[in-house]
Amino acid sequence: MSEQIDVVTIGESMVLFQPMMEGPLTYCHLFSKSIAGAESNVAIALSRLGKKVRWISRVGNDPFGQTIISTLAGECVDVSHVIKDEHAPTGIYFKEFKQYGEPNIYYYRKFSAASNFSKKDIKLEWLDHARHLHVTGITSALGEHTVEFMKEVMKLAKEKGLTVSFDPNLRYKLWDNEKKAKEVINSLISLSDVFLPGIEEAKFLTGMEDYEKNAQRFLEMGPKLVVIKLGQKGSVAFFGKKKVVAEAVTVENVVDPIGAGDAFAAGFLSVLLNENNPLDETVLDKQIEDALKHANLLGALATQFKGDWESSPYAVEVDRLLFEKEPHTR
Repeated sequence: MSEQIDVVTIGESMVLFQPMMEGPLTYCHLFSKSIAGAESNVAIALSRLGKKVRWISRVGNDPFGQTIISTLAGECVDVSHVIKDEHAPTGIYFKEFKQYGEPNIYYYRKFSAASNFSKKDIKLEWLDHARHLHVTGITSALGEHTVEFMKEVMKLAKEKGLTVSFDPNLRYKLWDNEKKAKEVINSLISLSDVFLPGIEEAKFLTGMEDYEKNAQRFLEMGPKLVVIKLGQKGSVAFFGKKKVVAEAVTVENVVDPIGAGDAFAAGFLSVLLNENNPLDETVLDKQIEDALKHANLLGALATQFKGDWESSPYAVEVDRLLFEKEPHTR
Protein backbone atom coordinates (compact mmCIF):
# COMPACT_ATOMS: atom_id res chain seq x y z
CA MET A 1 0.00 0.00 0.00
CA SER A 2 1.38 3.38 -1.01
CA GLU A 3 2.18 5.93 1.67
CA GLN A 4 -0.24 8.82 1.98
CA ILE A 5 1.11 12.21 0.93
CA ASP A 6 -0.16 15.11 3.00
CA VAL A 7 0.83 17.86 0.57
CA VAL A 8 1.85 18.07 -3.07
CA THR A 9 3.44 21.34 -4.13
CA ILE A 10 4.43 22.35 -7.65
CA GLY A 11 6.76 25.11 -8.77
CA GLU A 12 10.25 26.26 -9.65
CA SER A 13 13.22 26.11 -7.34
CA MET A 14 16.47 27.84 -8.25
CA VAL A 15 20.00 27.82 -7.01
CA LEU A 16 20.53 30.86 -4.79
CA PHE A 17 23.81 32.71 -4.46
CA GLN A 18 24.13 34.97 -1.44
CA PRO A 19 27.13 37.30 -0.97
CA MET A 20 29.35 36.69 2.03
CA MET A 21 29.44 40.45 2.65
CA GLU A 22 26.97 43.32 2.54
CA GLY A 23 27.09 45.92 -0.19
CA PRO A 24 26.71 46.15 -3.98
CA LEU A 25 27.10 42.85 -5.85
CA THR A 26 29.59 44.64 -8.09
CA TYR A 27 32.19 44.36 -5.36
CA CYS A 28 31.23 40.98 -3.84
CA HIS A 29 33.65 38.19 -4.64
CA LEU A 30 32.53 35.35 -2.35
CA PHE A 31 29.08 33.75 -2.36
CA SER A 32 27.38 30.90 -0.52
CA LYS A 33 25.28 28.51 -2.60
CA SER A 34 21.87 27.23 -1.57
CA ILE A 35 18.48 26.63 -3.14
CA ALA A 36 15.29 28.67 -3.00
CA GLY A 37 11.79 28.69 -4.40
CA ALA A 38 8.43 29.40 -2.81
CA GLU A 39 7.06 25.90 -3.24
CA SER A 40 10.22 24.09 -2.20
CA ASN A 41 10.46 26.39 0.82
CA VAL A 42 6.98 25.25 1.84
CA ALA A 43 7.84 21.62 1.11
CA ILE A 44 10.91 21.65 3.37
CA ALA A 45 9.14 23.50 6.18
CA LEU A 46 6.22 21.06 6.12
CA SER A 47 8.54 18.06 6.03
CA ARG A 48 10.36 19.33 9.12
CA LEU A 49 6.98 19.68 10.81
CA GLY A 50 6.25 16.01 10.24
CA LYS A 51 4.19 16.10 7.06
CA LYS A 52 4.72 13.85 4.05
CA VAL A 53 5.40 16.12 1.08
CA ARG A 54 5.87 15.61 -2.66
CA TRP A 55 7.51 18.35 -4.74
CA ILE A 56 6.94 18.52 -8.50
CA SER A 57 9.12 20.61 -10.79
CA ARG A 58 11.27 20.81 -13.89
CA VAL A 59 15.00 21.35 -13.48
CA GLY A 60 17.84 21.34 -15.93
CA ASN A 61 19.81 18.13 -16.25
CA ASP A 62 22.79 19.97 -14.85
CA PRO A 63 24.70 20.27 -11.56
CA PHE A 64 22.37 23.00 -10.28
CA GLY A 65 19.35 20.80 -10.89
CA GLN A 66 21.04 17.98 -9.03
CA THR A 67 21.81 20.35 -6.15
CA ILE A 68 18.11 21.13 -5.82
CA ILE A 69 16.99 17.50 -6.04
CA SER A 70 19.61 16.32 -3.54
CA THR A 71 18.81 19.08 -1.06
CA LEU A 72 15.09 18.35 -1.08
CA ALA A 73 15.63 14.60 -0.91
CA GLY A 74 17.87 15.21 2.08
CA GLU A 75 14.94 16.99 3.74
CA CYS A 76 12.75 13.88 3.24
CA VAL A 77 10.71 15.46 0.43
CA ASP A 78 9.54 13.11 -2.34
CA VAL A 79 11.27 14.24 -5.55
CA SER A 80 10.56 11.12 -7.59
CA HIS A 81 8.37 12.98 -10.11
CA VAL A 82 10.74 15.86 -10.86
CA ILE A 83 11.34 16.27 -14.61
CA LYS A 84 14.94 16.68 -15.79
CA ASP A 85 15.05 18.89 -18.88
CA GLU A 86 17.85 18.06 -21.33
CA HIS A 87 17.53 21.33 -23.25
CA ALA A 88 16.87 24.09 -20.68
CA PRO A 89 18.91 25.09 -17.62
CA THR A 90 18.06 25.31 -13.96
CA GLY A 91 17.28 28.89 -12.92
CA ILE A 92 19.54 30.83 -10.56
CA TYR A 93 19.23 34.04 -8.61
CA PHE A 94 21.25 36.39 -6.46
CA LYS A 95 20.43 38.42 -3.34
CA GLU A 96 22.04 41.76 -2.62
CA PHE A 97 22.13 43.12 0.94
CA LYS A 98 22.71 46.85 1.44
CA GLN A 99 21.91 47.29 5.17
CA TYR A 100 18.68 49.15 4.42
CA GLY A 101 15.35 47.90 3.16
CA GLU A 102 14.66 44.46 1.75
CA PRO A 103 17.35 42.59 -0.21
CA ASN A 104 17.52 43.27 -3.94
CA ILE A 105 16.76 40.19 -6.03
CA TYR A 106 18.29 39.44 -9.43
CA TYR A 107 16.67 36.56 -11.30
CA TYR A 108 18.26 34.53 -14.09
CA ARG A 109 15.34 32.24 -14.81
CA LYS A 110 14.03 33.27 -18.24
CA PHE A 111 13.87 30.18 -20.49
CA SER A 112 14.65 27.99 -17.48
CA ALA A 113 13.48 24.39 -17.36
CA ALA A 114 10.50 25.28 -15.15
CA SER A 115 9.39 28.02 -17.55
CA ASN A 116 8.68 25.20 -20.04
CA PHE A 117 5.92 23.68 -17.90
CA SER A 118 2.82 22.94 -20.00
CA LYS A 119 -0.32 20.84 -19.75
CA LYS A 120 1.36 17.96 -21.55
CA ASP A 121 3.69 17.51 -18.57
CA ILE A 122 0.85 16.75 -16.15
CA LYS A 123 0.66 13.20 -14.83
CA LEU A 124 -2.23 11.80 -12.82
CA GLU A 125 0.23 10.07 -10.50
CA TRP A 126 1.53 13.44 -9.29
CA LEU A 127 -1.56 13.59 -7.08
CA ASP A 128 -1.87 9.91 -6.21
CA HIS A 129 -2.53 9.17 -2.52
CA ALA A 130 -2.40 12.90 -1.77
CA ARG A 131 -4.68 15.05 0.39
CA HIS A 132 -3.75 18.61 -0.49
CA LEU A 133 -2.17 20.71 -3.25
CA HIS A 134 -0.31 23.95 -2.52
CA VAL A 135 0.63 26.30 -5.35
CA THR A 136 1.62 29.93 -5.83
CA GLY A 137 1.14 32.61 -8.45
CA ILE A 138 4.83 32.54 -9.33
CA THR A 139 4.53 29.47 -11.56
CA SER A 140 1.88 31.07 -13.76
CA ALA A 141 4.27 33.95 -14.54
CA LEU A 142 7.20 31.82 -15.70
CA GLY A 143 6.45 30.92 -19.29
CA GLU A 144 4.22 30.91 -22.33
CA HIS A 145 2.07 27.96 -21.23
CA THR A 146 2.35 28.07 -17.46
CA VAL A 147 -1.01 29.78 -16.82
CA GLU A 148 -2.89 26.97 -18.57
CA PHE A 149 -0.65 24.46 -16.78
CA MET A 150 -1.55 25.90 -13.38
CA LYS A 151 -5.27 25.95 -14.08
CA GLU A 152 -5.24 22.36 -15.27
CA VAL A 153 -3.31 21.11 -12.23
CA MET A 154 -5.63 22.91 -9.82
CA LYS A 155 -8.74 21.59 -11.59
CA LEU A 156 -7.34 18.06 -11.59
CA ALA A 157 -6.57 18.24 -7.89
CA LYS A 158 -10.13 19.25 -7.06
CA GLU A 159 -11.51 16.50 -9.31
CA LYS A 160 -9.41 13.97 -7.40
CA GLY A 161 -10.75 15.23 -4.08
CA LEU A 162 -7.73 17.21 -2.89
CA THR A 163 -8.09 20.53 -1.14
CA VAL A 164 -6.11 23.34 -2.76
CA SER A 165 -4.31 26.30 -1.20
CA PHE A 166 -3.09 29.23 -3.28
CA ASP A 167 -0.61 31.93 -2.29
CA PRO A 168 -0.47 34.71 -4.92
CA ASN A 169 3.20 35.38 -4.05
CA LEU A 170 3.33 38.30 -6.45
CA ARG A 171 6.70 38.83 -8.11
CA TYR A 172 6.26 41.93 -10.22
CA LYS A 173 9.58 41.40 -12.02
CA LEU A 174 8.15 38.24 -13.58
CA TRP A 175 5.07 39.82 -15.15
CA ASP A 176 4.98 41.83 -18.37
CA ASN A 177 2.52 44.25 -16.77
CA GLU A 178 0.43 44.60 -13.63
CA LYS A 179 -2.87 44.26 -15.48
CA LYS A 180 -1.88 40.81 -16.70
CA ALA A 181 -0.75 39.80 -13.22
CA LYS A 182 -4.06 40.89 -11.71
CA GLU A 183 -6.13 39.06 -14.34
CA VAL A 184 -4.24 35.79 -13.99
CA ILE A 185 -4.09 35.72 -10.19
CA ASN A 186 -7.80 36.54 -9.90
CA SER A 187 -8.63 33.74 -12.35
CA LEU A 188 -6.78 31.23 -10.15
CA ILE A 189 -8.46 32.25 -6.88
CA SER A 190 -11.70 30.54 -7.90
CA LEU A 191 -9.84 27.23 -8.26
CA SER A 192 -8.59 27.28 -4.68
CA ASP A 193 -10.14 26.33 -1.34
CA VAL A 194 -7.68 28.31 0.79
CA PHE A 195 -6.41 31.70 -0.40
CA LEU A 196 -3.37 33.21 1.36
CA PRO A 197 -2.62 36.78 0.23
CA GLY A 198 -0.61 39.44 2.00
CA ILE A 199 -2.43 42.66 2.77
CA GLU A 200 -0.71 44.59 -0.05
CA GLU A 201 -1.43 41.76 -2.51
CA ALA A 202 -5.09 41.86 -1.49
CA LYS A 203 -5.23 45.61 -2.17
CA PHE A 204 -3.54 45.14 -5.53
CA LEU A 205 -5.95 42.40 -6.63
CA THR A 206 -9.18 44.21 -5.72
CA GLY A 207 -8.21 47.87 -5.83
CA MET A 208 -9.75 48.32 -2.37
CA GLU A 209 -7.99 49.38 0.84
CA ASP A 210 -10.19 47.65 3.43
CA TYR A 211 -8.90 44.13 4.03
CA GLU A 212 -12.27 42.92 5.35
CA LYS A 213 -13.97 43.96 2.12
CA ASN A 214 -11.14 42.31 0.20
CA ALA A 215 -11.63 39.07 2.13
CA GLN A 216 -15.35 39.04 1.37
CA ARG A 217 -14.63 39.67 -2.31
CA PHE A 218 -12.24 36.69 -2.36
CA LEU A 219 -14.74 34.43 -0.57
CA GLU A 220 -17.31 35.30 -3.22
CA MET A 221 -14.86 34.06 -5.86
CA GLY A 222 -14.96 30.52 -4.47
CA PRO A 223 -12.44 29.77 -1.67
CA LYS A 224 -13.89 28.48 1.61
CA LEU A 225 -11.15 30.12 3.66
CA VAL A 226 -9.23 33.36 3.17
CA VAL A 227 -6.22 34.17 5.35
CA ILE A 228 -4.65 37.63 5.01
CA LYS A 229 -1.12 38.28 6.28
CA LEU A 230 -1.03 41.64 8.05
CA GLY A 231 2.72 41.90 8.59
CA GLN A 232 3.53 43.36 12.01
CA LYS A 233 -0.16 43.23 12.93
CA GLY A 234 -0.36 39.44 12.61
CA SER A 235 -2.91 37.67 10.45
CA VAL A 236 -6.65 37.27 10.05
CA ALA A 237 -8.81 34.43 8.76
CA PHE A 238 -12.28 34.61 7.22
CA PHE A 239 -14.63 31.69 6.65
CA GLY A 240 -18.40 31.59 6.44
CA LYS A 241 -19.43 34.73 8.30
CA LYS A 242 -16.59 34.48 10.81
CA LYS A 243 -13.41 36.46 11.33
CA VAL A 244 -10.51 35.33 13.53
CA VAL A 245 -7.50 37.58 14.25
CA ALA A 246 -4.12 36.41 15.58
CA GLU A 247 -1.46 38.73 16.94
CA ALA A 248 1.98 38.81 15.36
CA VAL A 249 5.05 37.27 16.94
CA THR A 250 7.30 40.27 17.49
CA VAL A 251 10.96 40.26 16.50
CA GLU A 252 13.54 42.90 17.31
CA ASN A 253 15.36 42.85 14.00
CA VAL A 254 14.56 41.55 10.53
CA VAL A 255 17.61 39.95 8.92
CA ASP A 256 16.01 38.73 5.69
CA PRO A 257 12.24 38.78 5.00
CA ILE A 258 12.44 36.60 1.90
CA GLY A 259 10.66 33.30 2.51
CA ALA A 260 8.57 34.52 5.45
CA GLY A 261 5.32 34.11 3.51
CA ASP A 262 6.24 30.55 2.57
CA ALA A 263 7.03 29.74 6.20
CA PHE A 264 3.67 31.27 7.17
CA ALA A 265 1.85 29.02 4.68
CA ALA A 266 3.67 25.93 5.96
CA GLY A 267 2.89 26.72 9.58
CA PHE A 268 -0.75 27.27 8.76
CA LEU A 269 -1.15 24.12 6.66
CA SER A 270 0.71 21.99 9.19
CA VAL A 271 -2.13 22.52 11.68
CA LEU A 272 -5.02 22.61 9.22
CA LEU A 273 -4.06 19.25 7.75
CA ASN A 274 -4.07 17.51 11.11
CA GLU A 275 -7.79 17.07 10.46
CA ASN A 276 -9.50 14.77 7.97
CA ASN A 277 -11.96 17.46 6.89
CA PRO A 278 -9.89 20.60 7.42
CA LEU A 279 -12.34 23.02 5.80
CA ASP A 280 -15.42 21.89 7.66
CA GLU A 281 -16.66 24.95 9.56
CA THR A 282 -16.81 23.02 12.84
CA VAL A 283 -13.19 21.94 12.37
CA LEU A 284 -12.14 25.48 11.48
CA ASP A 285 -13.82 26.80 14.63
CA LYS A 286 -11.61 24.43 16.63
CA GLN A 287 -8.33 24.72 14.72
CA ILE A 288 -8.10 28.17 13.15
CA GLU A 289 -6.55 30.01 16.11
CA ASP A 290 -3.85 27.37 16.49
CA ALA A 291 -3.19 27.38 12.75
CA LEU A 292 -2.75 31.17 12.72
CA LYS A 293 -0.52 31.02 15.79
CA HIS A 294 1.77 28.48 14.12
CA ALA A 295 1.75 30.48 10.89
CA ASN A 296 2.70 33.73 12.61
CA LEU A 297 5.50 32.03 14.54
CA LEU A 298 7.07 30.39 11.48
CA GLY A 299 6.75 33.58 9.46
CA ALA A 300 8.54 35.55 12.19
CA LEU A 301 11.31 32.97 12.59
CA ALA A 302 11.98 33.02 8.85
CA THR A 303 12.99 36.69 9.04
CA GLN A 304 15.77 36.01 11.53
CA PHE A 305 18.23 34.28 9.19
CA LYS A 306 19.66 34.72 5.73
CA GLY A 307 18.38 32.07 3.37
CA ASP A 308 14.87 31.09 2.39
CA TRP A 309 14.39 27.86 4.35
CA GLU A 310 17.47 26.92 6.39
CA SER A 311 16.00 28.30 9.62
CA SER A 312 12.72 26.35 9.32
CA PRO A 313 12.10 24.76 12.72
CA TYR A 314 11.28 21.15 13.48
CA ALA A 315 8.02 20.20 15.20
CA VAL A 316 9.68 19.77 18.59
CA GLU A 317 11.16 23.26 18.36
CA VAL A 318 7.80 24.77 17.47
CA ASP A 319 6.19 23.06 20.46
CA ARG A 320 8.89 24.42 22.72
CA LEU A 321 8.51 27.96 21.42
CA LEU A 322 4.72 27.94 21.57
CA PHE A 323 4.32 26.13 24.85
CA GLU A 324 7.54 27.26 26.58
CA LYS A 325 9.00 23.81 27.00
CA GLU A 326 12.64 24.29 27.94
CA PRO A 327 14.98 21.88 26.08
CA HIS A 328 17.89 19.99 27.57
CA THR A 329 20.91 21.64 25.94
CA ARG A 330 23.68 19.60 27.58
